Amino acid sequence: MALVARDIMTPHVKSVPQTWTMQKFAKFLSDNEISGSPVIDEEGEVIGIATLKDIADFHLNNVSTSDHEKRMSDDELKEARRLRQFIFEEMIKVPVEVRDIMTPIVFSVEEDAPVKEIADIMMDEHLHRIFVIHASEVTGIITTFDLLKIIADAQ
Repeated sequence: MALVARDIMTPHVKSVPQTWTMQKFAKFLSDNEISGSPVIDEEGEVIGIATLKDIADFHLNNVSTSDHEKRMSDDELKEARRLRQFIFEEMIKVPVEVRDIMTPIVFSVEEDAPVKEIADIMMDEHLHRIFVIHASEVTGIITTFDLLKIIADAQ
């Protein structure tokens, strides 16, 4: 019999409120040794997903350089760095919430979805995790680790 989502999913999904700060979320991921989590609203509905990549992207976007800087003089670059540092220091004072960094698109499959279908969706959409649902409720999560485990167990 072919494997389906319920056979390989992790049934206990750890979600986080959209109002958590990015720092609290990062600690949660580290404490639970996971790289991402569903984000829920005040009613407990899944509204997105947030990952370590989202945290990294947020930090990188705040300090990335532009093509315009390649055309600046040394004095202009010095002033741009001073302004960037000032803005960065001020941004630290404003808490960034999970809702600000999450991806609002949620991919899911039914519990009886064949593993081949799940793998195809994850490859087509470049996903590292996908939610498993039953009667519109999240009942589990499947990650790339779960798919790799199938291959390893078959050896």
